[in-house]
Amino acid sequence: MPSRDADALVVDDLVVSFGGRPALDRLTLAAAPGELTALLGPNGAGKTTLLRCCTGLLRPSSGTVRVLGGAAGTADAATRVGSMPQSTGAWSGITPAELLRYLAGLYAHPLDVAALSRRLGLDAFARTPYRRLSGGQQQAVNLAGALVGRPELVFLDEPTAGMDPHARHATWSLLRDLRSAGVTVVLTTHAMDEAQVLADYVFIVDRGVVAVEGTVAELTGSGQTLEQVFLANTEGAAPR
Repeated sequence: MPSRDADALVVDDLVVSFGGRPALDRLTLAAAPGELTALLGPNGAGKTTLLRCCTGLLRPSSGTVRVLGGAAGTADAATRVGSMPQSTGAWSGITPAELLRYLAGLYAHPLDVAALSRRLGLDAFARTPYRRLSGGQQQAVNLAGALVGRPELVFLDEPTAGMDPHARHATWSLLRDLRSAGVTVVLTTHAMDEAQVLADYVFIVDRGVVAVEGTVAELTGSGQTLEQVFLANTEGAAPR
């Protein structure tokens, strides 16, 4: 997919190294506005590192990231971008209800916390400390935290990991609704079925570069499944 000025996310020639090992090696990709872009790749392929660069948490050695037309990590981007990391240990002592009320207070026009909690099934454990929640419940809380500010662009790192099938499908439904409302969604996942049913465009990343890209129909047009395409185009990344 060629990058365009109108894209919600443009990543050009991004380089990040840890201990002399490249995590991202001149990685280039773009995400179109109002679409769901899936990033697939083995553990250690660089997906989380890329998201950290996109949200301004990590400064690349070289290359550029443009988010909604501006630089990643700026004050403007913070009000327009949502992010769901893989883990948020700093929230361990807070309850979901307290967390969402706090996060909602950071924005001028947040989503209705009660409605968001109902949609994601948080009410049953809204007053349970975060550290006591199951992995899937924590993921649902993390997702709510990423969305409560009404982001125009949201980065989700394995959003359904650990969820049971009911929660997973509820999350899929919510992501479809976000896309329909014009929100740009960029997510990482190891679930091929998740990418297949949700993604408008897929990037398969291996060893810090884009190995192959396209729509699901384009990638599977030869009769291979998405998982077969993934296995044929990745080797797995060396531990970082």
